[in-house]
Amino acid sequence: MLARKAALEQEIESTQKRERNDAIAKVKALMSEYGLTVADLQTRTTSRAGAPKGGKVAAKYRNAATGDSWSGRGLQPKWLKAALASGKKLSDFAV
Repeated sequence: MLARKAALEQEIESTQKRERNDAIAKVKALMSEYGLTVADLQTRTTSRAGAPKGGKVAAKYRNAATGDSWSGRGLQPKWLKAALASGKKLSDFAV
């Protein structure tokens, strides 16, 4: 049983190596066909990735009294609406 296990593991390893080598050959052929370089692949993938969605954005407005902040995106927070309604300007809260 142990000998069969060792033979199977060796066969699995050789199959994985062969499949990997086949994949590398296909990629090289496609790169050659379309005139691509490794640099082309790197710039394409990084430019498509962009910034992650939903990430934190730096605050543009801050309430000095409470420390509350707002990035300027989305709906205005209640504290800012109330301050603007009382006659203050948005520029008063700029960071």
